[in-house]
Amino acid sequence: MPKLSADAEALARTRFASPADFRICRETLQAGSKSFFGASILLPEKLAAPASAVYAFCRIADDAVDVDAEPRLALEGLRRRLDAVYGNLPMAHPIDRAFAAVVTEYGIPRELPEALFEGFEWDLDGRSYATTPALLDYCVRVAGTVGLMMAVLMGVRDRDRLARACDLGVAMQLTNIARDVGEDARNGRVYLPYDALREEGIDPDAFMRNPSATPALRRVVGRLLDLADRFYRQAEPGIARLPLSCRPGIYAARYVYAGIGDELRIAGLDSVSQRVHPPNRRKAIMMGRALAASVFGVPDGPAALTVDACALLDATIAAPVHRYLEKPPAQRLERVIGMFERLQQSDRARGGRARAPMARTG
Repeated sequence: MPKLSADAEALARTRFASPADFRICRETLQAGSKSFFGASILLPEKLAAPASAVYAFCRIADDAVDVDAEPRLALEGLRRRLDAVYGNLPMAHPIDRAFAAVVTEYGIPRELPEALFEGFEWDLDGRSYATTPALLDYCVRVAGTVGLMMAVLMGVRDRDRLARACDLGVAMQLTNIARDVGEDARNGRVYLPYDALREEGIDPDAFMRNPSATPALRRVVGRLLDLADRFYRQAEPGIARLPLSCRPGIYAARYVYAGIGDELRIAGLDSVSQRVHPPNRRKAIMMGRALAASVFGVPDGPAALTVDACALLDATIAAPVHRYLEKPPAQRLERVIGMFERLQQSDRARGGRARAPMARTG
């Protein structure tokens, strides 16, 4: 089992959770998303445990809606579980208990997981997105909220940095959508904006019946990746103004996830017949880039909010602030160097093949 730091052990010893609960969250992160788990290694130890609890709760919620035979009943059950978390009486599940401890300790506003659940409900409604702004509204709910929860863990409460955290989540979700076009279509869903499809002469219903990576479809995927890149760039000034010890992990998530888009471009923007995965050696390069950006990244001035997230920002700003205390980075850097070596050895052992697919969530 993954070990917890002394700070994480202290967080776990609340009236809600135990150290074992947080270890289960960490295992859920490790199994559910190789990229996020790799990026989390660069987070300060104090932040790794609460971040894994946030991820794990979002992950089991997503899985419950996707896998359950009665997804609407599953969503109702998730809302009852959320009621219990915010009522200080979490249900007898290790991830619920760990998430309740984090909600109490860090002051995560309820509006954020509620908005996430609203995005899940849109999926159950089979909602399609006529325009890019409509798609961005969806991305704010299912991924921007996760970026905001992570910002809360770092003590961020100013509007500009929160907006940039939301931008990063939106960028990651756009990358997910571009990567999973074929898989989604075979599951009866098209997340690509309908106006972009029709501009290229693609009928969304016909495409869903017979998904194919035509030149027109590849152009739509390329436009979505270009939009994701714009949000990645817009997020960077906010990352550069995070506590120093938090920057490597968040930059790593930014670069590794953007690397999925790079791999998709290398594959000719065909996300119908394949699902691309950056090889471990490329992830190692991206993590090295994250370390460099953490030191040399220069924050720009405030950027205009380009997604409809004002209500979520207001709720987050009003939440109580947890005092974030930094720690010397020397031991973390030693672990990072060792991690790079392990990634490269693993990649060589696999003959350059990528690891298992990453989770859609967060």
